[in-house]
Amino acid sequence: MSTQPALTVRTKERGAELGDLFGIFFEDLNHAADGGLYAELVQNRSFEFDPIDHPDYHAFMGWEKVERGGGQAEATIGESQPINSRNPHYAVIDIAAEGNGVGLMNLGFNSGIPVKQGDRYLFSVFARRDASFHEPLTVTIEGADGTVYGETVIEVKSADWTKYEAVITSAATDMGSRLVLLTKGQGKLYLDMVSLFPEKTYLKRPGGLREDIAKLLADLKPKFMRFPGGCLVHDGSLNPDDRNSMYRWKNTIGPVEQRPARRNNWRYNQTLGLGYYEYFQLCEDIGAKPIPILPGGYDPHHNRIVPIEELSPWIQDALDLIEFANGDASTTWGAIRAELGHPEPFGLEYIGIGNEEVGEPFFERYPYFHRAIKEKYPAMKVINSSGPFAAGTEYERGWQSAREHQSDLVDEHYYSSPEWFLANYHRYDNFKADDPKVFLGEYASWGNTYYNALAEAAYMTGLEKNAHAVGLACYAPLLCNVDYVNWKPDMIWFNNHEVYGTPNYYVQQLFMHHQGDQLITIEASGLEAAPNDIKMPINGGLSLETDRCSFRYWDIVLVNNDNGEVKKLNSGLPCTLSDTEEDRRNGTPVKAIDLGETDWENYTITLKAQRMSGPKGFNLKFGQTDEKNKRIWEFGGWQNQDSIIASHINGRGSVLTQSLFNVEDHKEYDLKLEVSGRRIRAWINGELINETEDTLPVIEPLYYSASYDRTTGDTIVKVVNVQDNSVNADVVLEDLQKPYLNVDIHEMSGHSLDDENTFEAPDRVSPKQSHIRVPGNRFAYDFPKHSITVFRVK
Repeated sequence: MSTQPALTVRTKERGAELGDLFGIFFEDLNHAADGGLYAELVQNRSFEFDPIDHPDYHAFMGWEKVERGGGQAEATIGESQPINSRNPHYAVIDIAAEGNGVGLMNLGFNSGIPVKQGDRYLFSVFARRDASFHEPLTVTIEGADGTVYGETVIEVKSADWTKYEAVITSAATDMGSRLVLLTKGQGKLYLDMVSLFPEKTYLKRPGGLREDIAKLLADLKPKFMRFPGGCLVHDGSLNPDDRNSMYRWKNTIGPVEQRPARRNNWRYNQTLGLGYYEYFQLCEDIGAKPIPILPGGYDPHHNRIVPIEELSPWIQDALDLIEFANGDASTTWGAIRAELGHPEPFGLEYIGIGNEEVGEPFFERYPYFHRAIKEKYPAMKVINSSGPFAAGTEYERGWQSAREHQSDLVDEHYYSSPEWFLANYHRYDNFKADDPKVFLGEYASWGNTYYNALAEAAYMTGLEKNAHAVGLACYAPLLCNVDYVNWKPDMIWFNNHEVYGTPNYYVQQLFMHHQGDQLITIEASGLEAAPNDIKMPINGGLSLETDRCSFRYWDIVLVNNDNGEVKKLNSGLPCTLSDTEEDRRNGTPVKAIDLGETDWENYTITLKAQRMSGPKGFNLKFGQTDEKNKRIWEFGGWQNQDSIIASHINGRGSVLTQSLFNVEDHKEYDLKLEVSGRRIRAWINGELINETEDTLPVIEPLYYSASYDRTTGDTIVKVVNVQDNSVNADVVLEDLQKPYLNVDIHEMSGHSLDDENTFEAPDRVSPKQSHIRVPGNRFAYDFPKHSITVFRVK
């Protein structure tokens, strides 16, 4: 006799607190700040763009000289008399013939400066001139064809730097307009900090945030916001005054004209107009707890390391930041915050040291920060780092450091295929409640389709059910400007006037709106497991590949571990892979060699290798069924720092494990790779360097979690069906003795797995809402195939 499948929610059985589980992560990549969330419409407003930022950059990036009606002028960059030493460059307009006016035009970001008919725009500039003080500076917003939409006139009456402000109202809507500054007369006109902001910023804050993007962030209702980034936190010079300095928070507060420009390590310029005060303010505005991440005195990208004896100022930066956020107006940094306009503390609870750190230098330095912070602020939750991957020796080193020093949380990062997320659904089941908590500070499956969002939703029910071990989690990255893409996928996409949330955004929103405060026991019965008995050995094509390097290989041997059969994959004589710049110039690169294929399930590949020249190592590909489905041993991977085993499914990679390793020129390496079923091990010169299992997804009949919302008294049930068929089950709310149930339903379903949102269809994939009223404490529900359902029982 078959029983009706059921999800039984024991409403009186409460579990772990969910706390601040779901939040957001802001990093200035993909022009997320300048040209994005930060509402400044002028690109390169202070003429500080530089080849340090990007080889193509120069001080007049985003600007064009304007000479009208016979006017002639020379435009140069001055630095002998700046507004201040931290903003050394300014524009000099040397008037040769006034004509109908000479000056500069700013092209804005993307297609230009977006303006709307009837909207007001706040213009400001620092200016001075050495003659013709009676001649006005005319400032216009113009179309690309020269049509004037709005203008203002300013009299620059001083030879000293003076700030001038005006309001311009646009008479038209144009997403590709220009800002033009023209003058007549003679002599020289000097300009700096040329700025144009929409009056309509988020919450009308002057110099604030772009309203539509900030509203999408607020609409998520995140519990926290991690900022100001990932890699850009620690990549740079150790000197805070260098143009190429690491991200130092004290450079980002105070008047914007006094904030130094900075090289963003995503290869563009960062004005720092969106700085720490603005980050704290944004967190407060959207109800998110701030989680700042500070550098730990180590740049792993360029191996810059602060000597231990010189670490004090870096530690002091962390202590001063806590005082800036939480100190009252009688403290040094609390007083500075109050002067900036926020006398009340921001209520900082968390602080992170380091981002994706790998290597001994960070873990030597972390304890100094941890001890100093805990000594002065014992209640502050301190976050340690476990590197950029989900497993491996550096990941383990991060956890070892966190346990040893009693970090409150460990920052884990991973970007993987949707299949990896489904295969690792139970990842945190055996993590201990008395260990440091997991802060899943960056994660995403590769893509912004509905399938990606569905896999992430399934995984997030696992994060919820393991709230005893998982303290915080945030999808990454948050924002992407479509014309300046450094990285994808991203949660929110925008151009200069439109914005939309991806399917991933709406999944995050569902989980944030319906997180609840405390877990409730939920159990499944009578559900049929999806068929998962497929045995898939890791076999197929074998090949070697290099990039910009020259290698010798010899003695490549394949051994069948079941019967001892041996195959020599080359003659045993050395052969060469060479893809150097010289090879490319000569048209003779040999990037890869094919080693054939195997249908064996348990085998070992051995070879000897020697690098002749080049910046990194090579890849040994194995288990390859086509170009998009394969396994890779990266020997001397990213910046020649790693030995990595990775899996690629449908073109989407997942790093299964990582260890630090550096390939040296002319050194001979004895390499061995062993595949046993789905277990993979790699040795270098006899030392086991990587060990992992390429786990296959075992699809659950349903993925589910349940929680209790203290504020409303609601019971929340989340159910994800990733199967290709619908699943019918009863939802039973045990111990809820009511004559009927009022249930709000939020559901994402009915979408093709490859559906995406676009500017033209921004909410093609988004939740639909409905309501049911049912007698008793149970109701039957048909969970559609590929669906995400949230019940809110009132």
